[in-house]
Amino acid sequence: MGEPSNTHDEKQTQLRDIVQQLSAGSDVKAVKRDFDRLIRNVSPEEIAALEQGLIDEGVPVEQVQELCDIHVSVFQSALERQAPGKVLPGHPVHTYREENKIARRKVKALVRAARRSGKDSPAFARAVDELRPLELHYQRKENQLFPFLEDVGFTGPSKVMWGKHDEIRGMLREIDKTTDLRRHTRQLAGAVRRMIFMEERILFPTALRKLPAPAWAEMRRGEAEIGYAWINPGNLWDANVVAAQSGAAESASARTEPEIAAEAAGTIPLEVGELLPEQIDMMLKTLPVDITFVDERNKVRYYSGGSDRIFPRSPGVIGRDVANCHPPKSVHVVERIVSGFRKRERDSAEFWFTLGGRVIHIRYFAVYNSDGNYRGTVEMSQDVTGIRELTGEKKLLDWDD
Repeated sequence: MGEPSNTHDEKQTQLRDIVQQLSAGSDVKAVKRDFDRLIRNVSPEEIAALEQGLIDEGVPVEQVQELCDIHVSVFQSALERQAPGKVLPGHPVHTYREENKIARRKVKALVRAARRSGKDSPAFARAVDELRPLELHYQRKENQLFPFLEDVGFTGPSKVMWGKHDEIRGMLREIDKTTDLRRHTRQLAGAVRRMIFMEERILFPTALRKLPAPAWAEMRRGEAEIGYAWINPGNLWDANVVAAQSGAAESASARTEPEIAAEAAGTIPLEVGELLPEQIDMMLKTLPVDITFVDERNKVRYYSGGSDRIFPRSPGVIGRDVANCHPPKSVHVVERIVSGFRKRERDSAEFWFTLGGRVIHIRYFAVYNSDGNYRGTVEMSQDVTGIRELTGEKKLLDWDD
């Protein structure tokens, strides 16, 4: 392969060639020596740029996902020499790192419980339950961190890491069905540890370089809507102070811009009647369904913020391309629905399945204006478990007097 180049472009080309060799089936050990020499002084951002470049060039996301574990293996020695950026407690990255510390302990305890106790023991069941909050860590990444990275053109993490999240979710979901418990838990623990490594050595350092302070402040204010895994974030890093210093927003105690705009706007005339913006918001949040609206440019413009949402949403999703709001394995389904709506091949689609013992019904409806032009898609999700169990008739009010 020759001597490594000193220029960024040439280094990127050689890095890309190595990844393509790995994709073609070359043995990792056979290229690791040249690889180590090439990336000896590489930054996490350059590594992330390589992955982004592969996606931009049309390399299938699934192929990049398959390379993730190889990336970790090959990049590990170089990345471990990189010092992670320091942030104060309360900063989203600090919170992610604190959760990762606990996640390491939880997967270690899970492997130990599988080895010592077995699948049917209370100790193993407890170890599994104690790992499940990791889901909140991944949901915050998908709904809070990834949208801001997409805003600066860095879409690789949302396309690749989301797929790796789903692999971990699948392993955790199937843990009760495995016939080789020790092997399964070791694989799960390894996948979680590799994800932690990719986060702390590639994702977070790159995000800290790419995202401005106001983005982190806005991200922090939306995190609580999803929640945290095992911990409460610190408060030394104050999002409101950061936002105020950046001129990005008023403090949390002040009225928000939507509140001011709503007060000035008065009522909104509808086809029949008129409502205040506050009334529309309250009505949509009260309905026993999750509603999301995607406009004609495939951008998420609204979701109902009820307290019992079936699927997580956070303010970071607003303005995001709908394709980036779904796991890579289901993006083609969303794109097919939207395409069918645009072409007026269909005006609705529906799915139902069981999730956590509940029956979930999801419907998509095309939205057209009076001229018949496509203006967007409404997604409506509902827990219909109780509805499916209804029998007979109920015509009387059964409230207690």
